[in-house]
Order: sequence, then structure tokens, then C-alpha cells
Amino acid sequence: MPDILGRGECGSHVTLLFSIEDDSEELVDQGSLGSGLCLVDGSEAIARGTEGGGSLSVRFIGGEGESSLYHEVRETLAEFIPEILEYDWEVTVKLRVPVGQGFGMSASGAISASMAIQRAMGLPYEESMRRSYLVAHLVDRKRSSGLGDVSALSAGGVELRISPGSPYHGHLLDNGPGRAIGWSNGMEVLLAWGEGSGKHTSTYIDSSEWKASISTAGNAQLVELEKGDWDKEKWPELIESAWRFSQMSGLIDEPRRSAVLQKASRAIEECGMSEVVAPLLCMLGESVVIVPKDPDEIVEMATLLSTIEGEGLSGCVTRVNESS
Repeated sequence: MPDILGRGECGSHVTLLFSIEDDSEELVDQGSLGSGLCLVDGSEAIARGTEGGGSLSVRFIGGEGESSLYHEVRETLAEFIPEILEYDWEVTVKLRVPVGQGFGMSASGAISASMAIQRAMGLPYEESMRRSYLVAHLVDRKRSSGLGDVSALSAGGVELRISPGSPYHGHLLDNGPGRAIGWSNGMEVLLAWGEGSGKHTSTYIDSSEWKASISTAGNAQLVELEKGDWDKEKWPELIESAWRFSQMSGLIDEPRRSAVLQKASRAIEECGMSEVVAPLLCMLGESVVIVPKDPDEIVEMATLLSTIEGEGLSGCVTRVNESS
């Protein structure tokens, strides 16, 4: 039997504010409400299957990933498609932004790998895509590595999560309990992060103290954000809400996260761009996303990137992706 080959890709996601909605015993119903940005740069996976007994080897390009995530993807996907265990798999994952920095890369990688394996099996695109979102959501919840990234990525653009849970579920992969909406004009943004990686997401979402402060702060901001139409007219309000959330939740007070924000702010001031861009914390990494204050204004982020790097941060320029 010849080898089979498939490819999948998925952007990254930055959460700006959120609440934790994980009281249900059903993983498909757990998730978060909130808002953030879905970005073009994320992950790409190539899966090669050879007739065998279901083994999996994972290789990373462009950064260090967690092999255990992809083993969990294989096991979860096999619950829906047992035939994948008739192959030995080699999965190569290209990471375009780092893991562990608040960019939703667990969800992104899980979606990409699940998509690649299914496409190698010859399954239809739409079916594979929906199942990939479901598998990634389940894996994120099993590992406490994410709450609403998958739902957000299913909407795309500048997203608002208005119902928690997986965007798809069930045998027919119908719309799930999770619902998000988005808009996009393809604006350019800059991601910046410090050395190492931040605390694991579970440090916050599995802590009763953090859960209370985060959810209280997130729900307070969502009261106004959910009013009216969700479009670019909401952009200034989202920026202000993200700032208020970071302060009310206490997340801005953690030293390493605060240090990254201070360095980014200095770089912005040095470039004379304080009036045109805003640095916002990426939840829950030790990172920021620098965004234009006016979504229709073209800002030269590449110039700012070199100054950011001069402050000892790493970074990249990317764009908000299209909304679905």
C-alpha cells in the first residue's frame, strides 16, 4: 500500500479578555466568553501515513512544540475515525509563532494536525475541517491548555465569543454549543514576547482564585461589548475593554507580564507612535499584541519591530485573518 499524504494549516489566536465557563461535565460545553484576534500566522502540519499499527512521530520546524499534544490529537481523532490506527504517522509541524506565549498555538497545532491526517485519509474538506475543530476543542479541554481558542478560530477576524463550547459536535458535526462572530479588514499587528515561555494556561483556569477574578473582570467588559452590532465601530471600545480587563483581573500585575508591556510601551514611545498604536496583553502569555488605534489607518509595524527587538523582546508582524 502506498504512503498517504495530507496537509493542514491554521492561524493563531490572541485573547484580549475572557471569562471562564467550565462548570459543565461535558467537554463540548466547556469554554469561555470573550474577545480577541485571529491571526494569519500560526501552524502548518504535513502528515504522512504508512501502513502499520498506529504509531506517531512528530517533528517541529521553526520552534519547539509539545509532542504530547499531537499524541492526544491522534488518540482523540481515532475515537471518531478508528481507521487512522491502521497507519503509522509522521507529522511535521511548522510553527510560525512560539508556543506558550498566549497565541493559542495548542488549538492551532491540534487543528492543523487533525486536518492533515484526515486529508491524508481522503476525507472531504468540510467534514475534516469541522471534525478538526471538535478534536482540537476536546484536546484543549483534556489538557487544560485552552478554553475558547478553537471557537474563536472558527469565527476568524476580530472575534466575539457569545456562547461557550465547541463550535461543532455530534455524529453529523452539526453546529455545537460554542458560538462566535467576527469581522476583519486585514489590519496589520505586531506580536512581541519575552524570553522563555509563560505559565501554563492551567495555572490560571484551574485556580479558583484566578477563575473568580478573571471571570468577574471579563463579564464586566462583555456587558457593553455585546450591545449593538459587532463590527469595526466596536474597535476603540474593545481596546479600552482589554485594558480594563487586564487591570481588573490582576493579570497585568504579574512581574514578567508587566515587564514585557513596559518594554513594548518604551519602544512605541521611542518611535513616536503612542498616538497611533496601543499595546495590549495577550492572555495568558507573557506577550503583547500592538494594534492600530484606528483600524483603517495603515501603520508601519516593521519599523516598530526593530525598536521592539532593541528592547530585548522577540517579535513578528502579522495580520488579522478573514472572518468566516
